[in-house]
Amino acid sequence: MNPTDILRTAFFALRGNWMRSALTSLGVIIGIAAVIVMVSIGQGTQAEIDKLVSGLGSQRLDIGGAGGMGPGGARLAQGSRWSLSEGDAEAIRAEVPSVQYVSGSLRGGTQVVFAENNASTQWQGVQPDWFTINDWQIASGDTFQAADYGGSAKPVILGDTVRRTLFGDDDGIGQTIRLGRVPFTVVGTLKSKGQGGFGQDQDDLVVVPLETARRRLSTSQGMPPGAVQQISVGVDDARNLEAAQSEIEGLLRQRHRIQPGDDDDFAVRNISQIVATRTQTTNLMSKLLGAVAGICLVIGGIGIMNIMLVSVTERIREIGLRMAVGAGPRDVRRQFLAEAMLISLIGGVIGIAIGVAGALLVGKFSELPVQLNLKVIGLAAAFAIATGLFFGYYPARKASLLDPIEALRSQ
Repeated sequence: MNPTDILRTAFFALRGNWMRSALTSLGVIIGIAAVIVMVSIGQGTQAEIDKLVSGLGSQRLDIGGAGGMGPGGARLAQGSRWSLSEGDAEAIRAEVPSVQYVSGSLRGGTQVVFAENNASTQWQGVQPDWFTINDWQIASGDTFQAADYGGSAKPVILGDTVRRTLFGDDDGIGQTIRLGRVPFTVVGTLKSKGQGGFGQDQDDLVVVPLETARRRLSTSQGMPPGAVQQISVGVDDARNLEAAQSEIEGLLRQRHRIQPGDDDDFAVRNISQIVATRTQTTNLMSKLLGAVAGICLVIGGIGIMNIMLVSVTERIREIGLRMAVGAGPRDVRRQFLAEAMLISLIGGVIGIAIGVAGALLVGKFSELPVQLNLKVIGLAAAFAIATGLFFGYYPARKASLLDPIEALRSQ
């Protein structure tokens, strides 16, 4: 028998009991669909992590003030005590060789107003290196000039969300807006970054020089001269992050006169460590979900083997007749293998359709990121065929080893 005859015969054999064939392929359908959905979610999550790394910077450290002690000895939240200063930022720049960029910053919330348009947004008071560390690029206009960082000027650079709210399609360069009650002149706009890795709108901000923010916008009481809320550091090479972090911690402990055994009054956050932890968690979940999908495929394969063994038992007389008219053991074995693989392949095709539809629905109706991959779909189809081949071989071999005379005697 040629391959076409084998497939045709296998199809008619399965069609004769289509309900049993459909139920047999159910395990393969679930397994393949689960593989596609889970892998799509895993790859989508990894893409979001890559986006997070790109947005935050893989060669970056953030230093914030640690919480102070409140009434009754209660520890306050991080950043509640002004423990960092511009002097710390300059010391880091001067004394840590691997540090390439340093920027102190202040931040807060404000109402921004232009004519009848207004919005509630976040302001950032920054030093020159802040733009490079955070990978912000100017879309129109210009960045701050050296004289703007002296504190007397009141320039502002708008994020894309704020620009669109205030000016629509215009860039607003040269226009005067108000941050709270203070007038500022728009000197530039930032290129859009879109949604961040944690779901926030990165473009919903305005940027002003650090000293201007301290004098005009910060309403914190008791803020020491030169104080900053955060110091951002850019390292020349990602491999130097841990060494730079250790040097910075030692330098700040020395500058802040922290005694051995005492808690730091600052906290250094290593972005790469956070991203690495998140990546490990995602990979672990992907492996776990992949294992579950694999178990579904094994269960489906066992179902195929079981039904094919039953089929061999039911069709002993048919096998005897085929052998009596000239079919050899190889022909019988190929016949039953074709039936097993056809069941698995049909289940795989249906599973692929359900998996793709399920992944699209997950991406549409949930917050989970989804990324379909044609290679994964092709691999799923290959797994479906391999499942039928592996679990169908034993029943096919058992059928091929039947004695024709004994098979013809079977009732």
